[in-house]
Amino acid sequence: MKNHSLSKGGLIAVFLLRTAIGWHFLYEGLTKLFMPGWTSADYLQIANGIFPGFFHSIAENPVALQIADQLNIWGLILTGTGLFIGMFDRWASIAGMILLALYWMANPPFISNDFGMVREGHYLIVDKNVVEFFALLLLALFPSGKYLGLEHFVKKRKERPESAGAFPLAAEEKMPDVSRRSLLKGLSFAPFAAAFAWAFVRKLQWQSYEEKNLVDAVTGASAKTFNAGTLKDLKGTIPQAKIGNITFSRLILGGNLLSGWAHSRDLIYVSQLVKAYHHKDKIFATLLLAEKCGINTLLTNPILCSLIDEYWRKGIGKIQFITDCAGLNYDAKGQPSAMPINEYIDKVKRAIDTGAVAGYVQGETADYYIQQKQPEVIGRILDLLRSNGLLAGIGAHHIETIKACVDYGFQPDFWMKTLHHHNYWSAKNPEWHDNMFCYKPDETIAYMKERPEPFIAFKVMAAGAIHPKDGFRYAFENGADFICAGMYDFQMIEDVNIACEILASDIKRERPWRA
Repeated sequence: MKNHSLSKGGLIAVFLLRTAIGWHFLYEGLTKLFMPGWTSADYLQIANGIFPGFFHSIAENPVALQIADQLNIWGLILTGTGLFIGMFDRWASIAGMILLALYWMANPPFISNDFGMVREGHYLIVDKNVVEFFALLLLALFPSGKYLGLEHFVKKRKERPESAGAFPLAAEEKMPDVSRRSLLKGLSFAPFAAAFAWAFVRKLQWQSYEEKNLVDAVTGASAKTFNAGTLKDLKGTIPQAKIGNITFSRLILGGNLLSGWAHSRDLIYVSQLVKAYHHKDKIFATLLLAEKCGINTLLTNPILCSLIDEYWRKGIGKIQFITDCAGLNYDAKGQPSAMPINEYIDKVKRAIDTGAVAGYVQGETADYYIQQKQPEVIGRILDLLRSNGLLAGIGAHHIETIKACVDYGFQPDFWMKTLHHHNYWSAKNPEWHDNMFCYKPDETIAYMKERPEPFIAFKVMAAGAIHPKDGFRYAFENGADFICAGMYDFQMIEDVNIACEILASDIKRERPWRA
């Protein structure tokens, strides 16, 4: 192979490239080393590139995950150190290429395939990992440590063209082999090492300051309470049961938050904030996290059908969904009116065509048609669902709606009924203002105890007024076979752990499990 030569300026440029990449790798490794509880589990769980099953299996195996974490941390540190100081930099470059290739394979930037990933922008196949990979390829082919790096000082090699190997300097730029110069070239990384050490210590000091002064474990807006739990904190997966021939997780993910709807009481900005938070990638990541926690069902409005279809088509996950069949329009004052029946049916058909496994006449809709003495609309939706092979249910906020439906002879496959106690301050407000959803909990409990159909309870936390520890237990102990709860991604692990703990305990309930 023909020998290559490089000018002094070229050598310095390669040295600076090597130092910059070494700095990056070393910082990434040390950050993970000093970060309490750091794990690659989340990154591996959302792997959706080449061989995703391999990466998922590592995340789901505690021993394999621990090994992968340590290899990742020390691979970054040792690779970064080798590049930074110019010692064994060819091998360090190869090791770095392997790490970058694995990162890219786990989550390659294909079209719209970056959900749950923190990126500066949207990439198409080529991202920073690919660019850095080829930069390391250059460093592997032209190792500069033997000229400017610790390897030069350790080996004390004379810089002669005939002994320089694959990367000699031009003859006219050869420098004499003087001990002091060898030392200077061998320690050429020293100023950068000092800068790195100073910056890294300052970074740790700032993080310590943040933790001591800016993080409050009590206030709702604090960073500590906002931190999302990772899968390593998961204590179990949600038990499952059947309605008809369909298996559902006992905890069902509510879709209101994902579709941008939140009970904000008199806070007018909340719904807009929820919509901004739940962009498409965040929805995908939330659904995938739910599946990893054992939640196999989403309850949502047909408005999310296109996103669910895309979630399935991309192979991200396979969560099933129950569609709420809402059939009302609301005026500016929030007063309901009936949606034209053809529009209502088209809306339900959209969810059916997307692939819903079940549907139910939404609670406020059923309440409205019972109050208007138009039960035939409810019957028509039930028939539509069943004729298309779906489980069909009826929802309600008022227990009187359930009673009337039974009197009309409806026999749904399941009931959806609000269930929560009134032991929270806003429930004692004499005027209703988005603050109460189960108006007669004791009567609901007593009546539902006698119903033979499965019972899914919703609004069990009264739209955030009741803690899940209290709301989940109250619902399960008082007859709910399943509960539906809206959850942000950063609440998911804690809520699942709470539900698992309650379901594993000796639940004191009078109503037999109906599913």
